Amino acid sequence: MQSKKLAGSKPGVPAQRFLDISEIKENVVVLKDGTLRAVLLVSSVNFALKSEDEQNAIVQAYMQFLNSLDFPIQIVIQSRRMNIDDYMNRLRDAEHEQKNELLRNQIADYRSYVMQLVDLAEIMQKRFYVIVPYDPAAEQQKGFIDRLGSIFTPMVTIRLTEERFQKHKTALMLRINNIMSGLQSMSIASVQLDTQGLIELYYTAYNPEQFESERMTDLEKLQIED
Repeated sequence: MQSKKLAGSKPGVPAQRFLDISEIKENVVVLKDGTLRAVLLVSSVNFALKSEDEQNAIVQAYMQFLNSLDFPIQIVIQSRRMNIDDYMNRLRDAEHEQKNELLRNQIADYRSYVMQLVDLAEIMQKRFYVIVPYDPAAEQQKGFIDRLGSIFTPMVTIRLTEERFQKHKTALMLRINNIMSGLQSMSIASVQLDTQGLIELYYTAYNPEQFESERMTDLEKLQIED
């Protein structure tokens, strides 16, 4: 009886319903409230190894960077177990291609040593992100005539929605360019995450254990069935 009940039970509520994300497209995160987010992956600076003059210059540049902003930003530091799958695959390929038996055994021993080192020491990798938001002005509530018109001309509404998205995206790109210029003044490199990178970032944030055992597929390799 219990197994029959479980077999006939309805699937649970999808986790996406509890997320604030509406969609991710064109390198931008669209939230359910209509606001946009872009994410920059930034490099780090070893402040302790800098000279006193260099440290003062960095602090001054950081103060000027913050004072130049007229919108909020979010700085996120993410710690994840280091992923060396690509490196290990290259070592495995080099081991198979090596014709010298002695060198082949040395590569195998080195590969085993690296795997044990990462597992035992639990080496972590830190990544630094800057989240750039854009909150467009609240759209005025539609009147009865507007709502009635959108019912009979749904394609026009979709086209206007896409136009608004492109307009808001342009304003967001201006903010991104300003932030990247400010970070460059502190010798900090930055790059905007594309759609694939954004999906992987949020996937690892909400599913850290699954990401360790199951890697995501590149979006270009996904096939959507009609």
